[in-house]
Amino acid sequence: MSRIKEIIEETGAFDCVECGKCTSLCPVAKRNKDFAPRLIVVKAQEGMEEEIKSDKDIWSCITCEICNDMCPYEVDFSGFIQRMRGEAKDSGNLPSCSQAGAVHTMERMTGMGQKQKRLAWLTDDLKVKDKGDVFYFTGCVYQLGILYNDRAPELKQVPANVVRILNAAGIEPVVSDKEVCCGHDLLWSGDEESFEKLMEQNIKVIKETGAKTVVFACAEGYRTFDMDYKDFFGDLGFEVKHISEYVLDLVNQGKLQLSAEGSKVTYHDSCRLGRHMGVYEEPRDLIKATGANLVEMSSNKEKAICCGVNAFVSCGEVSKRMQLDRLLEAKETGAEAMLTFCPKCLIHYNCLLSSDKKPPELDGLNLKVRDGSNFVAERLKGGGKSS
Repeated sequence: MSRIKEIIEETGAFDCVECGKCTSLCPVAKRNKDFAPRLIVVKAQEGMEEEIKSDKDIWSCITCEICNDMCPYEVDFSGFIQRMRGEAKDSGNLPSCSQAGAVHTMERMTGMGQKQKRLAWLTDDLKVKDKGDVFYFTGCVYQLGILYNDRAPELKQVPANVVRILNAAGIEPVVSDKEVCCGHDLLWSGDEESFEKLMEQNIKVIKETGAKTVVFACAEGYRTFDMDYKDFFGDLGFEVKHISEYVLDLVNQGKLQLSAEGSKVTYHDSCRLGRHMGVYEEPRDLIKATGANLVEMSSNKEKAICCGVNAFVSCGEVSKRMQLDRLLEAKETGAEAMLTFCPKCLIHYNCLLSSDKKPPELDGLNLKVRDGSNFVAERLKGGGKSS
């Protein structure tokens, strides 16, 4: 059996009956009439292997999973795309990566054994351990804050603020300068080999600390461990929790006190945390626990508009139009800030907001796009640090 036929079986693509619902709901197809998710599947079903391997639409898909969520036959379209990208890459069909692939290069380098400064953010006032029950996986957020300092400087504050939140609840988390990138972007850009190297190193590092629970402030890292690592590796031997779930439990148990502050905010469901992982209520409940007035955008939860960029391989005119639509929805709420727990979403929205060619529709917009963990940390008694 060919690899493509295996992919079709693994993702349930044989069940596609060409009803067209995926295309009618697809945010890319809505803005690019030449793109149709079902046609990619049809090519695979009909054995057009070379054509599908060379099809650039493999990279146009933003893997937001609206199609997965709405498909009446439960076809795993994003899983199909993820696996097909590996086939495309091996055939020489490569994506046009943002920033000339700088992020992907950085992520590969983390697994090459060079000495890193993964904990450059760590200051003397923060209490952390080398071994213990709770491991905080920092991921690449600090490095992304440096790389995109012109549009997302507050990402550099996320790791320290997450530790401040945990410390305020009496928890001294394990952090490690031996951790590497989770591999999300490499997996979704077809580099499965590099992804597996990073995965194996991260699992080894975490297990050596004796951690029973691993906490993530990044939606992509959380998704990658809880879904992809388990698919490739099997049982990880530790529990995986998103920061919104973990901290909300601490608040509900009375272990963490937040200062009530009545700012008006809205919340952006990132695709990885929302449609991919089904985490919708915990971020909202945590934001409300700060005393903030949370107002919903017209498209929210399962129907939330995506930031339009996947793994830094699909940034273009369609992405910018999606970002504009989302920011206009946020503007309609009258909120002071749009919060998200995805560093990439924060980067992409602020990219449009800070652009020299900012759409005129955004003139006069005073909305800030902010990280949810930083927002919560600033509402601790004593507060966290912001950018």
